[in-house]
Amino acid sequence: MNTADNVVEMRSISKGFNGVSVLKDVSFDVRHGEVHALAGGNGAGKSTLMKILQGVYQTDAGEILIGGKPASINSIQDAKAAGIGMVFQEFSLVPSLTVAQNIFLAAEPLGPGGLIDDRTAVKRAKEVFAEMEVDVDARAEVSRLGTAYWQLTEIAKALAQDATVLIMDEPTASLARHESEALFELIDRLKQRGISIIYISHRMDEVYRLADRITILRDGRHLLTEPLTDVTPEQIVEGIVGKKIEGQLSYRARQVAQDAAPLLEVRGLNAGHRVRDVSFALRPGEILGLAGLMGSGRTELARALFGIDKVDSGEVLLRGKKVNLATPQQAINAGVALIPEDRRDQGLVLEHSVQDNLLLPLLGQIQRGPLLDGTKGKELSSSLIKRFAVKVAHPHRPVRLLSGGNQQKVVIAKWLGTDPDILILDEPTAGVDIGTKSEILDMIRELANAGKAVIVISSEYPELLAVSDRVLVLKDGSIIRDIPRSEIADEEYLQLAVQGV
Repeated sequence: MNTADNVVEMRSISKGFNGVSVLKDVSFDVRHGEVHALAGGNGAGKSTLMKILQGVYQTDAGEILIGGKPASINSIQDAKAAGIGMVFQEFSLVPSLTVAQNIFLAAEPLGPGGLIDDRTAVKRAKEVFAEMEVDVDARAEVSRLGTAYWQLTEIAKALAQDATVLIMDEPTASLARHESEALFELIDRLKQRGISIIYISHRMDEVYRLADRITILRDGRHLLTEPLTDVTPEQIVEGIVGKKIEGQLSYRARQVAQDAAPLLEVRGLNAGHRVRDVSFALRPGEILGLAGLMGSGRTELARALFGIDKVDSGEVLLRGKKVNLATPQQAINAGVALIPEDRRDQGLVLEHSVQDNLLLPLLGQIQRGPLLDGTKGKELSSSLIKRFAVKVAHPHRPVRLLSGGNQQKVVIAKWLGTDPDILILDEPTAGVDIGTKSEILDMIRELANAGKAVIVISSEYPELLAVSDRVLVLKDGSIIRDIPRSEIADEEYLQLAVQGV
């Protein structure tokens, strides 16, 4: 390692919380103008290491060097002064403010009399976007913009503060494919300008598309740092998981009784502007994939079936009988469960404990008269933690402290605790590591094998094809293709179908 090229060095970093060691003697460096991928399983210590670099946490041991000189980063302000910026997976923007106001939030340009000068903010924001070579309306209210523009605003916010090192945490998690490609091109341009990027992602295709080197953490320790040219995807996966993962992303042919009576039937369903005349049937033991571009109506269909969005017309039948799923409670009572698209905003109460989150849909099971049975609740939550292998030091820890993969396990566990007959999963593997991803895919297969009917929505076509027995392709709220898995040759075939080719 040529340390003279390093803009950031983290040497022998150790960190623990409440006596539990999270990082153990970890070293990490970033060179000038490189993309350095940071990988590891959920709970491996990636986020903790980056939060130390961001000044959110302080080290228990070790040192940080910026430009070869020791640096004290004890706050986010210290990190900004050192040229460290972060683009979070969960956006940190204020929706009611404009793009320019978000970019200069807490660092607003001031005019005469000490008043905020919005005109100068807009002018400087335009200059930042011009340097990025992207077209974003600096005067637009953020709430009115698409996800890709939120991402660009986050990046501009960091660059406006003279960041020379950008930390990007799963930046494509909420982007459509064409939006992701535009982001990759921007990263290439930033790299050419000498900006160094730490790229956290579980997606191997992105890592190989962008990164020069990769560092893998496992169980809080540094496992390896290698150029991408010297390591194979299989070695990376094995390094992350600790064992070889074979076959999880390959479809395993399953027999679904086509003569069985449908468990779920949807007839001519209309809901808002995104669900238009949708009809399909789903049999016991069948896994139905929903594919489509962003805005195709996949999530809106799931929300309508779970009683979140109002159904304007059409019928839903369970076991041949018409049902009214006007509210989530009615859907739950009918045996339907939804794993939502955004676990943090829609699936969890972040400040509540892991145990409380697990028990939220299960309170009826632990009710004793007007009160709740605490002992029974503890036993039920403990059994779910064990069943779904949720890594948590104590069930009473706030769920926000868990890694993304373990948070997702909590969301899945609490709904499977209701023993639903129909399970809808919206982007169930978003932002989780390859090990957790394979566990979730196996769980989906096991549920179907037990006779459940499963609907899977995913933008990750390899995962969708790994589990689906049939794929519905949606466009503008309508089903345009109903394709048996046996007719889908590969990911490219499905991509063309989604594009209407």
